[in-house]
Amino acid sequence: MNEAIIRTDFEFPGQKDVYHGKVRDVYNINDELLVMVASDRISAFDVVLPRAIPFKGQVLNQIAEKFLDATSDIVPNWKMASPDPMVTVGKYCNPFPVEMIIRGYLTGSSWRTYKSGAREICGVPVPDGLKEHQRFPEPIVTPTTKATEGHDEDISKEEILKQGLVSKEDYEKLEDYTRKLFQRGTEIAAEKGLILVDTKYEFGKIGDQIYLIDEIHTPDSSRYFYADKYEELFANGEQQKQLSKEFVREWLMENGFQGKDGQTVPEMTDEFVNSVSERYIELYEKVTGEKFVKVASETVIGRIEENINNFLNNR
Repeated sequence: MNEAIIRTDFEFPGQKDVYHGKVRDVYNINDELLVMVASDRISAFDVVLPRAIPFKGQVLNQIAEKFLDATSDIVPNWKMASPDPMVTVGKYCNPFPVEMIIRGYLTGSSWRTYKSGAREICGVPVPDGLKEHQRFPEPIVTPTTKATEGHDEDISKEEILKQGLVSKEDYEKLEDYTRKLFQRGTEIAAEKGLILVDTKYEFGKIGDQIYLIDEIHTPDSSRYFYADKYEELFANGEQQKQLSKEFVREWLMENGFQGKDGQTVPEMTDEFVNSVSERYIELYEKVTGEKFVKVASETVIGRIEENINNFLNNR
């Protein structure tokens, strides 16, 4: 089994600071470039779980790389190069303090909210009588705040504008980009026999130009169903087979953990960790239509550091 990377602590030429997110370690090079290392950490319910998942970072980085390239005609994105299977280097952008979440189906947290009696999600009215995994007539945009620590919070478009988090002009562009990106992702997924159920996008600015940043259409930021089984399972009221991180959340909930105070993360056995790794690889192969090639190294950390330094020294 490959070395799973739980954290990096590099020092690169021109490095101003480093941000250790839930999954990614982001190195700021002179406020010009961001070096984003996709670690093998995994989070759920806004909690980083104690064990890393082998090859997860490579899966996330390489899926995001493919989708950034496949959507660059819709909106410019931050990516410049991927010098290592777990690394993307790109433009330094000022991020918007909201995440744009778009949902095509009533699933996951939106279903849990709906089941509790709510008939409005982030200011968007939702009718009575819907069932779990039911398709919305049109995808709905349900933003969240972008928390540097703790939980992201649901927020409406009206509240975003009222708080001045995003200008009206920029928000309308973000929502337009979000719908177009989701449509493109839906079309690509359909070609592979998948349904893109919901996903999130993050955006930033350089001057007046909006850029798509971070990852897109990965199993950490998106949910997929298998298209061929969807109608039958929905008609029978059965759970959909998902290619997403939802199965990790479900395992945690079955074992009494939802990220609430006083709860303890259940033991992650080798068998469970390996099963999560296999599901991530399965999603990569299904969503890209390509065989996943495990890039194994005697020391993954050393390989990453060398590849990034080579890029920075030769750019």
